[in-house]
Amino acid sequence: MNAPRPLLPLDEALQRLAAAAAAHRIADVETVSTFEARGRVLAAEVRATIAVPGADNSAMDGYALRCADVSAAGTALPVSQRIAAGHVGQALQPGTAARIFTGALVPEGADAVVMQEQCEALDGGAAVRVNTVPVPGLAIRRRGEDVAEGAVVLAPGLRLQPQALGLAASVGVATLPVLRRPRVAILCTGDELAMPGEPLKPGALYNSNRFTLRALAEAAGCAVTDLGNVPDRLDATREALRRAAEGHDLIVTSGGVSVGEEDHLKPAAQAEGRLENWQLAIKPGKPLAFGAIRRPDSSEALLVGLPGNPVSSFVTWLLAVHEVLAALQGLPGGLPPALPMVAGFDWPRPDKRREFLRVRVGADGRLVLFGNQGSGVLTSTVWADGLVDVPPGQAIRAGDTVAYRALAGWLHA
Repeated sequence: MNAPRPLLPLDEALQRLAAAAAAHRIADVETVSTFEARGRVLAAEVRATIAVPGADNSAMDGYALRCADVSAAGTALPVSQRIAAGHVGQALQPGTAARIFTGALVPEGADAVVMQEQCEALDGGAAVRVNTVPVPGLAIRRRGEDVAEGAVVLAPGLRLQPQALGLAASVGVATLPVLRRPRVAILCTGDELAMPGEPLKPGALYNSNRFTLRALAEAAGCAVTDLGNVPDRLDATREALRRAAEGHDLIVTSGGVSVGEEDHLKPAAQAEGRLENWQLAIKPGKPLAFGAIRRPDSSEALLVGLPGNPVSSFVTWLLAVHEVLAALQGLPGGLPPALPMVAGFDWPRPDKRREFLRVRVGADGRLVLFGNQGSGVLTSTVWADGLVDVPPGQAIRAGDTVAYRALAGWLHA
């Protein structure tokens, strides 16, 4: 009898995945509209060719004036002009004030803006009473205080979020250089799988993993090719892997990573490239396959084989495939930050493996545990908003502080 294989710690597995994927890092660069760049990875730095703001402007609606003209609260000044945003006023004459609006350029000679709530319009707006004593610089946004001309505003390797696109636009950048999207092929194995809308034959089940994995890949910003379901035959699996390797950086499979007679992924991948079957020290998601499939030009497409149980497949994508995609794009890897949270549940029978429990934050701020933590209970992944990362052998009692990792930390869409 063969001795059981030792379990591979998750941290070591992630290091191996990242190192292998880094050797296949995407280098192709595309130029896209700043409008279309959300979620893409910036390929080169972006520098400001202008200062932001481009000139001193008012931070609020009020009155621009000279501080020397208001030595005491209650001073009245004639209003010499009105300056709206987008318009340039005249130089401010001593002893006068200018009605000014948020974003408007501060006129030459003014050194403060007093908000309208601290002023009182007189004579139908022809004059103003200033009910405070201003100090120089009050409510003025100085030229370049946000961005200096020539400054690097966005660094390469950044995944572009909405606020980054706004910053690029603020310095006049209409297009951005980005890495091309990771090209991911997804295929599922199993004669028992059917598509929604088809009648279920005895022993069949609907292929939920196909939908989950495709959506996860799209949420991660990938260009996805869905190769559907592959029959449980060695020849069919080899042919599917050959097709998947063409034009893709990564192949992700679901099912067929155990050692049953109908699990053909390992022999097919070894015939078309290389594959290792790992036993991860995690729950759910113990089996994981990793390797690569050769292309005709001797280059390779990476391959990650996920378990078939839907929760196991979902969790191992978050842990393993997320790491591979990060390394392919030169992004920081690792798990989302672990937040210390109070458990509102007991977990008295810990596993020898590192566990990831489906939980959500309750109304009282304590974590609530989904009642059925089985690897086939897909409803738990919809109900949950995070995972509790439980070290091997650690029990949990209500009131304990645990490590909570939000699902939003993995999902980009």
